[in-house]
Amino acid sequence: GGANRLNEWLQRQGTPTKFVRGERVTDAATLEMVAAVLGGLVNKEITARINALGGRAVGITGVDGALLQAVPREAEMGFVGEIEKVDTTVLTVLLAAGLVPVVGNLGQRLSGGPPHMLNINGDIIAGEIAAALGVKKLVFMTDVAGVRDAAGTPVSRLTPHQANELVSAGQAVGGMIPKLRACLRAVAGQRRASSTAPSPTRYYGRSMENTPAPPSRR
Repeated sequence: GGANRLNEWLQRQGTPTKFVRGERVTDAATLEMVAAVLGGLVNKEITARINALGGRAVGITGVDGALLQAVPREAEMGFVGEIEKVDTTVLTVLLAAGLVPVVGNLGQRLSGGPPHMLNINGDIIAGEIAAALGVKKLVFMTDVAGVRDAAGTPVSRLTPHQANELVSAGQAVGGMIPKLRACLRAVAGQRRASSTAPSPTRYYGRSMENTPAPPSRR
């Protein structure tokens, strides 16, 4: 993700940063920086790296082709969007041409405005696109060791029921909350979502299987 890069640019501009449940509160100034840094600089850097490695990538955002159609979330989040519809037209055209879409963190505002675009968490975007395309597997790359249990041990496998319990119990916090939300969305009609995270000695893997919740013990 480009959150750290965005934080750097916001700091240069003297714009404060605030997160609620792992998502960035977005005022008008922050939205401009999201569009410039995440939708522009970071998006094109990732696109260029893929091309340099022999791929054929195209950098877009959820505004292009009205890919991600959203409405504003609760007032405390500012210009943060909740995706109501994913129009996969632009993705299917690019994929059919053998191109790799790199989607930046913006969505098209369905009504109202200006602004006519909204900031949307990248993990949430990934989950919604995965669900809309009906992909067989969704993989997240993250720079933290992932979800940990009460003993502090990284959890390698979760059911949707267990993921919800971790969030409710406060064991999954910060940026892991939108990642788990995205996994839950992706596996709603499919089988599996997973993520990998580097540590000093190994890569931790975490997957979520769409299996029934265990029976209640009362």
